Amino acid sequence: MTILKRIGQPAALALGLAGAAGGAAAQDKEPIKFGLLQDFTAVYTFVTGEYNQGQQDYLTLVNEEGGVDGHMIEAIVRDTGNEPQRGIEAYNRAREEGAILFDFLSTPVSRGLVDQVMKDEVVLITPLHGRGDAAAGETFPYVFPTMATYWSQAAILADQIKSSDGLEGKKIAVVHIDSPFGREPMPVLEKIAEVEGFEIRAFPYASPGNEQSATWSEVRRYRPDVVFIWGAGGGQSVSVQQAIRNGIDPAAIRSVVWMAETDANNVGADAMVGLKRFEATATGTDNPILERIVEKVIEPGLGAGDSSNVGSSYYNIGVATMTVAVEAARLALEREGAPLTGPKLKAGFEMIEGFDAEGLMPPITITATDHQGGGYGRVSEWTGSEWKPVSDWTTAYEDIVHEEIETSAATYAGGN
Repeated sequence: MTILKRIGQPAALALGLAGAAGGAAAQDKEPIKFGLLQDFTAVYTFVTGEYNQGQQDYLTLVNEEGGVDGHMIEAIVRDTGNEPQRGIEAYNRAREEGAILFDFLSTPVSRGLVDQVMKDEVVLITPLHGRGDAAAGETFPYVFPTMATYWSQAAILADQIKSSDGLEGKKIAVVHIDSPFGREPMPVLEKIAEVEGFEIRAFPYASPGNEQSATWSEVRRYRPDVVFIWGAGGGQSVSVQQAIRNGIDPAAIRSVVWMAETDANNVGADAMVGLKRFEATATGTDNPILERIVEKVIEPGLGAGDSSNVGSSYYNIGVATMTVAVEAARLALEREGAPLTGPKLKAGFEMIEGFDAEGLMPPITITATDHQGGGYGRVSEWTGSEWKPVSDWTTAYEDIVHEEIETSAATYAGGN
């Protein structure tokens, strides 16, 4: 039986998974501790609740099914409020408690701790956030993006346009939040534009994105064929609403991964039909892992949150992140043996080959040089009730993306 352990934070967010062993043999094995130290109260609230719920529910499933070679997984869950100093304090405390893997789901916090985790030789996963150049494993040996970076996402979205409508001669507007995250896809898209012969122009808006009317007036005058929207949280639904208000067909819009069911409901489910987004994982519960979560975690009342979130975009991304982490732990224990340490877990990540979480995500292969796992993803379209894939799992413009990763990683290495 799994025990849920509260670790000193507000009620619904205080859930941590403690591995209780069901017998003497399991009790003799040390638990594996993951630090899920995330932003539940400040900037990333649009995603963290569902994402972390998916993480916890999957780890509960693992424990209910006997753990990893009999080792239970304990998740230390605390709020950092997206503040680097709070993140550092939470990290140090979790390290003292024995955590060997961390996920902050916060670019400011994860960036602030990159040097420290490498010094401490513990694993930091940065799926869909953090440094894109952390894909360069030789420069960032203990940091694992594990999913497509924003550079890879931009490339896959561009490739989908090329496949469906062609790129040559197109005018593409990139409407983005005026932050490093918002500006991140531009270098890759500009290089793709040179190769494919299309025109591209950036249209920034001020954070947090609640007011974008002036920006979209400029976009309307530009008369683009396609619009990329690159934001997160409430700013994304504002972008879609403004696009429609300015006469842009949702079918002409391509979004970064941060576009979910909640955004569709905010815009109007029918109004957003045709919009396409980058997709890191499948949605829904038609997957063996999600089916087991429903059967062994949700139905028995062991879930970490609202059961209606199960199968949502962000919930499934959270599940996927932990399937990769648990697979790395399994491989490390199998080939390196117990006790599991940061260096052993790192080696386990770099043994992952063709792993797709039973179809939940694209197959990833992580090596000592590629911590992104290949940069795979797909494009899905909002139908009015669900996200429907319109491309296969794929990569795109790998040479351009790789060049961006290597250039940025070399700049980092040169400053350290």
